[in-house]
Amino acid sequence: MRYFEAPFQAVTRWLTVCAVIGLAACSGAPKKPDPKPLLPIVSVMPAHVAWKHNVGKVDFPLSVAAQGDLLALADSEGSVHVLRADTGQAVWRVSVGAPLSAALGFDGRFAAAVTASGDVIGLQSSGVLWRQPLGIQVQTAPLVAGERVFVLASDRSVHAFDAQDGRKLWSVKRQGDPLTLLHPGLLRAFGDTLVVGQGSRMLGLNPLGGDLLWEASLASPRGTNEIERLADLVSPSARVGDLICARSFQVAVGCVNAARATLAWNKNFGGFLGVAADADRVYAADASDRIRAWTLSNGAAVWSTDDLLNHVLSAPAVTGKILVFGDERGMVHLLSKDDGRAM
Repeated sequence: MRYFEAPFQAVTRWLTVCAVIGLAACSGAPKKPDPKPLLPIVSVMPAHVAWKHNVGKVDFPLSVAAQGDLLALADSEGSVHVLRADTGQAVWRVSVGAPLSAALGFDGRFAAAVTASGDVIGLQSSGVLWRQPLGIQVQTAPLVAGERVFVLASDRSVHAFDAQDGRKLWSVKRQGDPLTLLHPGLLRAFGDTLVVGQGSRMLGLNPLGGDLLWEASLASPRGTNEIERLADLVSPSARVGDLICARSFQVAVGCVNAARATLAWNKNFGGFLGVAADADRVYAADASDRIRAWTLSNGAAVWSTDDLLNHVLSAPAVTGKILVFGDERGMVHLLSKDDGRAM
């Protein structure tokens, strides 16, 4: 895991930390536990690879932006790909001419990316429209909405640009935690509100000027040092109606009612990656890949399984009756969202 240290003076410096439990883990770390053997299953649904498309090497957490029947994503070298969701056919492809540090933002018309050197880039199918230096590292995919591009930087500052010409509209930096996680954070739209994560807090901002509209805390960080107290909200998050559900890094999973600006519920559940949700439940895996489901409305536990223990799972996705996880070996696991059984 990597972290960004942001002192309240002008000087900043970067840290690399080998493990959340402390620097001692950098040397002589114990061997990673073996994955739990997969249980034999009787397939109850057909599953096959529908299509493949090579997008090149991706060094940052892969994220795919879906708009209508289009999928948009980028590789680390700066190639942006827009594909047909049903066939994988390429619709257009543009190179931004520089390595990228985060996934792509896309609204179906405009796309936005951030380079490893901190430039924000706006583009369309015709090519690069504009380029604006930001000068701060970014791990979170930009949000493109309302003909604006919103960027959440590693220091959790928020910046807004005009999607057509790149003109900077506003930026907001609130004094926050001295240490932030170098991992994609929470950045999404809720009606006419821009929702961002700063530490364990979920904030609602006015997208026109960056004014703070509301704030709700998802977790109460505890620990004897800054690393143990690190509790940034990480992506992916999930929205169902007025509820936005997210993971507070290594602390909790919970949901905020964004219409009322109140915490609906939270549950202690250590882990590193985001959540998925549907009309009934919220789903997440912990640091050891135990998977759990909670009732969306009140956080009541529904089921838990350790069938994929130590498989190094991705964040989940949910579609229809199926809960989906990937793992580090490239396998995709389709589970019943009703009870966690392998499908």
